[in-house]
Amino acid sequence: MVFKIGRNAAQKAPGIFQKLFPGRTALIIADQFTWPILGERLSGYFRDAGIPVEAHREETFRAEWEDVERLDALLDTHPQAILVAVGGGVINDLCKLCSYHHGQAYMTLPMAASVDGYAAFGASVTYEGTKQHFDCPQPAAMIADIDVLASAPAAMSSSGYADLAAKIPAGGEWMVADCVGADPIQPEAWSILQDKLDEFLSRPAEVAAGNPDAIAAVFEGLTLSGVAMQIAKSSRPASCCEHQFSHYLDMTGHRFEGRPVSHGFQVGIGTLAMCAVFDNLLQLDLTQLDVEACVQAWPSLEEEQERALKLFEDFPAPRLGYEEVTKKYQDADAVRAQLTRLKANWPRLKEQLREQVYPYEKMYAMLRTAGAPCEPEQIGLTRQQLHDMFPRVQLMHYRYNLLDLARRGRFYDAIVEPLFAPGGPFAL
Repeated sequence: MVFKIGRNAAQKAPGIFQKLFPGRTALIIADQFTWPILGERLSGYFRDAGIPVEAHREETFRAEWEDVERLDALLDTHPQAILVAVGGGVINDLCKLCSYHHGQAYMTLPMAASVDGYAAFGASVTYEGTKQHFDCPQPAAMIADIDVLASAPAAMSSSGYADLAAKIPAGGEWMVADCVGADPIQPEAWSILQDKLDEFLSRPAEVAAGNPDAIAAVFEGLTLSGVAMQIAKSSRPASCCEHQFSHYLDMTGHRFEGRPVSHGFQVGIGTLAMCAVFDNLLQLDLTQLDVEACVQAWPSLEEEQERALKLFEDFPAPRLGYEEVTKKYQDADAVRAQLTRLKANWPRLKEQLREQVYPYEKMYAMLRTAGAPCEPEQIGLTRQQLHDMFPRVQLMHYRYNLLDLARRGRFYDAIVEPLFAPGGPFAL
């Protein structure tokens, strides 16, 4: 992928396009907000360079399958066109997936440091009522104009900061999965983001103030998150339970004050919740875990399927939990092996997690300083709703997560319920 970031970087788009797509037409995809800010100017750059250019504008785009079909149909009528995404994560994902459907690459010019999906492997789109991740490659070129990123509404930069912060607990959950042998860490995918993540998150006040350099640092982190996913061919390096809170809200049509809540703000609440869960986990002495008692209590697949059907019976996709738990269910022998490894390696893992996962109070202060919501009520959630989301979050994706391990080890209640008890961060 060609990646350019800098001031006035958008002016480089025509030259990069000509090298990558000689003789093709640039088809700019923009909405009512992104067209006047950058799309119209970009169209002029292409015309001045002698590159055929067309534009398709809509009032707004949604990460819905109907929008995928509409953009697919547009490409069908423009066989010589290469999509140029001018917008946020939704426009980028639509262009990514539709370009893949047509066996070609695309170019993207992000408008805000708001999400990590620009350079990622795959696109997240709601299909048949379920938020799904569709495999498709990253763009051939991404051009990030720092002045454009810094001019975005402050809430978009705060949202991106929260999405980047989510990689902290997500990394912790990958450490847990690696420790028990469920999902080994891929060193290259891990290091490319995690080695600099603390640095990228170190300037929350400047992000809130719109400092271009601080926002560029967040965008770089988000981009490397996407590259990590591309390396892993999975979203594992960038997400785990904290993202499932957001997906749950998306799938249930959650609105606050009449509008959808940004992905980053939803994920930010999930991030705080999982940091608090890790705080409680680190208070446990798992070297004393009674592995055989846990194995004896481990439910059958049929029992887990029944539990999932009951939990999701009023969900828009009522079989989601059933299907995902069926994919990730493991028998008693696998549970014994995982818990045995956890017990033997707990002292080392505990120290690694202390280094990786920010305490709840630290994460709360950083998100608040960056301008992101820190209380569930700030995104229209009650604390009871957040509490009730936890068992669904555990089952919403086949990826092995901390809550899976907690149920295997029978310490789920010990790390989740204190969050909502008197004195807890989300006390009911």
